[in-house]
Amino acid sequence: MSTVSAAEPAPRFDSPARIVRPRILEAELIDGDEDATGVPHLELELAGLGDDVTGIELAGGRARVSATLEPADDRTLVRIPLLVARWGSNPLALPSGDYDIILRGEVDSTRLDIGRPRALVLTHELFHVTARADAGGFRVRVAAPLAADERGPRAQLELEALYRASRGIREDAVYFESFYSRTVADNPLGIDRALARARPQTRRYWSVVDRSIEVPDGAIAIVEGSREWWRVRAAARVLVVNDWLRKRYRRRRYQHVLQTWHGTMVKRLALDRIGRSGLLGRISSSRTAIATKREQARWDVLLAQNPYSAEIFRSAYAMEGPIWVEGYPRDDVLHDPEPEARMARIRERLGITESAGEGPRIALYAPTWRDDRTEVIDFLDVENFATELGTGWIVLVRGHSRTLGFGRDFRGPNLVDVTSYPDVGELLLVADVLVTDYSSTMFDWMTTDKPIVFFTPDLAHYSTELRGFYFDFIAEAPGPVVETADAVRTAVLRAHESMPEFVERRAAWRKKFTPLEDGRAGDRVVQRMLDAGWFD
Repeated sequence: MSTVSAAEPAPRFDSPARIVRPRILEAELIDGDEDATGVPHLELELAGLGDDVTGIELAGGRARVSATLEPADDRTLVRIPLLVARWGSNPLALPSGDYDIILRGEVDSTRLDIGRPRALVLTHELFHVTARADAGGFRVRVAAPLAADERGPRAQLELEALYRASRGIREDAVYFESFYSRTVADNPLGIDRALARARPQTRRYWSVVDRSIEVPDGAIAIVEGSREWWRVRAAARVLVVNDWLRKRYRRRRYQHVLQTWHGTMVKRLALDRIGRSGLLGRISSSRTAIATKREQARWDVLLAQNPYSAEIFRSAYAMEGPIWVEGYPRDDVLHDPEPEARMARIRERLGITESAGEGPRIALYAPTWRDDRTEVIDFLDVENFATELGTGWIVLVRGHSRTLGFGRDFRGPNLVDVTSYPDVGELLLVADVLVTDYSSTMFDWMTTDKPIVFFTPDLAHYSTELRGFYFDFIAEAPGPVVETADAVRTAVLRAHESMPEFVERRAAWRKKFTPLEDGRAGDRVVQRMLDAGWFD
């Protein structure tokens, strides 16, 4: 089982010059429990598979797996595993989504003749998989492993009703959720690490959208929407989240909610964004205000990275309760006592090799999301950017977590899409230069004292139509601010040379935004939870 390397060119489909059309004779989804492979997989019998087909893959937006081919007489047995090892992990379920079978060759193709078209279904502890003929090819859909009475809006409404009506059985446990269960990362992950050290007897549950997401050692994955997920949300003594809990949560009297949030603010948020003109704007603003205040009422404590953020939270969320200013646990990784060893492990996970003790320099492109689009922002044209930087560089592109379920990984020479990489802190640790726009990553990066480049081609639109800013960060930016891809390339190539120009600004930003980042923020937060009696 393997993923296609990041350096491989994007597939070319169905060129008029040649179309490969093998025929599917049989297709079956196999759970692997009683199979010699021991791995859940899709098994196909193909006829007419020519010598010009060099391989077969199952390809989706965020993952790919290669098939094994066993020729036999006039047909070929094809086995495609439904597990994938990513970022050095053990094999996990494929991420939820649609996958196509790709025939690799001089010209790649998805075209297949279907001999006996029928829908296939596999319900497994790791996923719910369906497969069927689709538009001249064969499509596989992977979904979370929810039981029949857990899937669909009606089932979820029934489970929610039971959850709201139940009294819950208190459990010495913490429920962790990061970015609506799409990742195991950010401040909740930093707190998880500290809690595991300080209170190993407490159960740690992680909410995940599916089983493609790896949870920390000793933690328990619970799939969002499952019966167990609903049970834990009612039973856990403590909930640690970094975004909205949303209306489906009802706090029990014995529960405590720590809202860690997910970044110091340069862009306006919540109530501070209200003020759009026109009737529809006023209605939308009113609804936003109501939803924001309801959500804030679900929290016991809000975590702030610095005093500046704490002040903004008071207005943006009308927060009258406690705000703990303790630094960000997600940044503890940047203060690893043995950084070189950790960096070597991270590079290995990313597939970045060294030669004679020296590796390529790493540029991390990490734009924030946009309110008016779902996909990752690529004003930079990262494939071309990676090519122009040359072989001495590797470009990592990190889309915001809100874009994780949309689009496809970027692929190209010297380019690695790390949108699905679990811990952005590790990416900051290994990167030599950060290219960003309005992302809060800019503040975390300050603790590294490495060069930063701000790429802001949509500055006017973003500041007036989308979000707006809390301060004139362009005027105070601790690195060059540019608006074209060519200017980004120039700025990256001379990034270390330009650092002396921004010494005073970098120092001012560290003093204002990251004065508490010392590698022990997670420990401090856990101690405050203990001191507050949340586990008594």
